Amino acid sequence: MRKKIVVGNWKMNNTVAESVELATEIAEKVGSGIIGCEVGIAPTFLALNEVGKVIEWSDILLTAQDCHYENDGAFTGEVSASMLAAAGCDFVILGHSERRQYFGDTSAIVNRKVKKALEEGLRVILCVGETLQERESGVTESVITGQVVEGLDGVSDISNLVIAYEPVWAIGTGKTATSAQADEVHASIRATVAGIYGAKAAEHLRIQYGGSVKPSNAVELFSMPNIDGGLIGGASLNVDDFMAIVNAAC
Repeated sequence: MRKKIVVGNWKMNNTVAESVELATEIAEKVGSGIIGCEVGIAPTFLALNEVGKVIEWSDILLTAQDCHYENDGAFTGEVSASMLAAAGCDFVILGHSERRQYFGDTSAIVNRKVKKALEEGLRVILCVGETLQERESGVTESVITGQVVEGLDGVSDISNLVIAYEPVWAIGTGKTATSAQADEVHASIRATVAGIYGAKAAEHLRIQYGGSVKPSNAVELFSMPNIDGGLIGGASLNVDDFMAIVNAAC
């Protein structure tokens, strides 16, 4: 039985003080000894250390929103996987559609990041997803398969990896793929992984859904056989909404 995982991606929101306040509230509600699922939060880089302090006693997983594929060097404005590991991060989100769309992260770049993060002992959430144009053109499966295959090129062990399917057209738009549409893509991802790593590894792989998950649709989405939790955007900035989604998973 795969343990569900819910991670709140706070994106570029909240000052350090606001992040600490939100993290404290979530930690008080989540507590320790979570049964049935894992819970993580991903504040901005600036807030990682302070948020890490206030959730240290809880079971919440400290998650970073991105990293570079080198450990150090002349890469102004970047943060390395080794720095995140030293800061106490458990997970790092890589290949998010906003990184691909706005910052030029190709699947080849994402692949380098994935390998570096795993090498540094971080667990990885690898994001994949299609645009509205790609879905309407009927190429969703080929796009997602390509992103999975390229993103995992040269990765021999996926035991510390989660894949998040996030249809680009459903992020921040309020639109959501139906539970059946989402599960169909998740099943396709699992089949792709089985073709590379075998059926057992694919069966153990957790695949999150990341397209406008809300308290109103979380139960239905998480009840689907191939959906193992959610990568939550806007709803993770509201304690009550985020906890409703966590409870739906747990």
